[in-house]
Amino acid sequence: VGYGPYFNMGRHHAEEINSTEGLKVVAICDRDPERVKQAKRDFPDVDVYTDIKKFLGNPKVEVVTIVTPHNTHKELTILSLKAEKNVVVEKPMCLTLKEADEMINLAQKKKLMLTVYHNRRWDGDFLAIEEIVNKGIIGKVFNVEVFMGGYHPPRQWWRSEKEISGGYFYDWGAHIVFWVLALIKYKIKKIYGVSHKRVWHYVSNEDEIKSIIIFEDKEVADIQVSSISTVPKPKWRILGEKGGISGNFGENLKVFEYTSGGIIEKNVGVKPSQWHKFYQNIADHLLMGEVLEITPFMGRRVIGVIEKTMESAEKGVPLSFE
Repeated sequence: VGYGPYFNMGRHHAEEINSTEGLKVVAICDRDPERVKQAKRDFPDVDVYTDIKKFLGNPKVEVVTIVTPHNTHKELTILSLKAEKNVVVEKPMCLTLKEADEMINLAQKKKLMLTVYHNRRWDGDFLAIEEIVNKGIIGKVFNVEVFMGGYHPPRQWWRSEKEISGGYFYDWGAHIVFWVLALIKYKIKKIYGVSHKRVWHYVSNEDEIKSIIIFEDKEVADIQVSSISTVPKPKWRILGEKGGISGNFGENLKVFEYTSGGIIEKNVGVKPSQWHKFYQNIADHLLMGEVLEITPFMGRRVIGVIEKTMESAEKGVPLSFE
């Protein structure tokens, strides 16, 4: 559902599905007739629709992948679940915890799969970092800093409009929050958010968001997404009790280890990204009963962090997180 031209994400999902054993695209729906025509050109054998109800009435459709603007995710997920379809929803899962709970509760009631397309769980740099952390090379992680951005005017489209996108933090921020929660697996105690609207006044999204997350044993994560950062900053800076990691786009990771003789620095190559594993896991889960890699509760926790960050930024005080 959704075959928009930006990033060609509809086509991306369709190609990923068709390249996965056990899965096949049988239908595509978009309310824009021109995009439906493009979908038919790209995939001549599929059924195409501009009417979501007719699409959901197709008995061949067993899993619905939702690739639409963020503020439509909850409504389309609920429609699909009510039509007895399993659901893959693009990140972010939705805009609020209330929406996430409604989606999860219905999926559980219907005994249907609900998952979120957190494909960057399989990004090459994250996979390498996860391996280093899990092997205990840098010891217990107590500080994770992640930065995404630069100084660039936002495009005039739906992703730049807060009413549709949810805000700037709902884009790359959703990926980053997922990474952080995968690296620091502890209960969150407090979240403090700061937002800036200083430069790009022709769109309603914020210019910059910072989220500081405090975990139960004083571990801390510092997430920053910015479109007004004139000074470069590394993508990754991670500190553990025995060492640390730094990294940037397109570069090897730098891994620092404490020894009796001081600090040793090593270059560690990133792994190949493995986005195909998302749909491979969907097939394995539905056809063979394998464990679902990205549970709806993971998507919900990401939304909770984003929502609390924005609420904290508005109120100007740290907030508790349950």
